[in-house]
Amino acid sequence: MQFLDFLIALLPALFWGSVVLINVFVGGGPYNQIRGTTLGALIVGIGLLLTGYAKFNDPVVIFVGLFSGAFWAFGQGNQLKSVNLIGVSKTMPISTGMQLVGTTLFSVIFLGEWSTMTQIIFGLIAMILLVTGISLTSLKAKNEQKSNDPEFKKAMGILILSTIGYVGYVVLGDIFGVGGTDALFFQSVGMAIGGFLLSMNHKTSLKSTALNLLPGVIWGIGNLFMFYSQPRVGVATSFSLTQLLVIVSTLGGIFILGEKKDRRQMTGIWSGIIVIVIAAIILGNLK
Repeated sequence: MQFLDFLIALLPALFWGSVVLINVFVGGGPYNQIRGTTLGALIVGIGLLLTGYAKFNDPVVIFVGLFSGAFWAFGQGNQLKSVNLIGVSKTMPISTGMQLVGTTLFSVIFLGEWSTMTQIIFGLIAMILLVTGISLTSLKAKNEQKSNDPEFKKAMGILILSTIGYVGYVVLGDIFGVGGTDALFFQSVGMAIGGFLLSMNHKTSLKSTALNLLPGVIWGIGNLFMFYSQPRVGVATSFSLTQLLVIVSTLGGIFILGEKKDRRQMTGIWSGIIVIVIAAIILGNLK
């Protein structure tokens, strides 16, 4: 593995981890954010279309692209709703962990990916680590009341919906054997349609939507870097490195967006991030 290839394989985590930070920084609320982000992704998709990366002769590729893109928009839209309730630094570790659990369980139950005892043992260890990591990142501050937090409970319900969207986005390609850059243009179209449907019954502004185009473009570029790096560093390594996005987004929420945490919470967040990344590395190498 060339050092430059390794650095390029790190870029999707940097780009994807910064998407939600830019969404929050430019503001506009979750509906402007999801509409702008998906239209930004469509800009990248149109670029792929113009450079010959869209194939119109395979209906399966078109179907998978459109529906997986719509699933992503559903997942991202609900993730942004959670961010609006409890912040980036709480949402992102939980969301990342839930996505890993969801995609893994689906792959194991419906696609039969864990076929050996070694995969089962290490897979179960990874799942336990994920649950532990999520719990650590969700520690309350010492001065917070022990009573149930209604906003946190609402955010958890929203993140379950978000996870369903993200899992659908990931597994559709596996089910139908569609990979590489084949479906990226149609995914961007599906994202734009999904973003419009999610926001159509809510008040949005042209200015806020336009400002949120940038995170969509950044997400699309990160996607291209992932597909570029996979044949060079391997799918397992590429998958594991993309999960480092949780570090970028979580710590960005604290140090860039100024979300307040006490020492107890910071210890839990650092520990939880490390545990989630270790679990992701294990899962990536079981594939």
